[in-house]
Amino acid sequence: MRIFDGLTDLAGSEGEDLGASDWILVDQRRIDGFADVTGDHQWIHVDPARAASGPFGRTIAPGYLTLSLLAELTTRLYRVDNVSFAVNYGLDRVRFITPVIEGSRVRATARLAEVGRVDSAVQLKLESVIEIEGSARPAAVVTSLARYFA
Repeated sequence: MRIFDGLTDLAGSEGEDLGASDWILVDQRRIDGFADVTGDHQWIHVDPARAASGPFGRTIAPGYLTLSLLAELTTRLYRVDNVSFAVNYGLDRVRFITPVIEGSRVRATARLAEVGRVDSAVQLKLESVIEIEGSARPAAVVTSLARYFA
């Protein structure tokens, strides 16, 4: 894990590769919990019996579940100490490349594509790839923005 010591340290990190996170399991419990929170109860996500005869042979994680895992995965890649708070500033690009089949493990790799001052904050543009263990193709590629405040 990369630990940045405040805004000055973070501001000097443009282009840094943050490596890969640990793997996390995307099981049916996680998929069902996401469906309950979001109301997305499409059969391909929550009906294992029906999904068994579907195109993937099992349920798949909703794309937005895969995207939401980026928060957990990136906290395993880096941390910024000595700041008062951080905010998610948005997404520049999201592409869902390969469905995450129930029982798969995913991880993230990331790079600090851009880092710069914006008013009283340091904004970073993080380019991330959510990989599926054993798959040549990623689950998603994401460009996200975050702002850190002193």
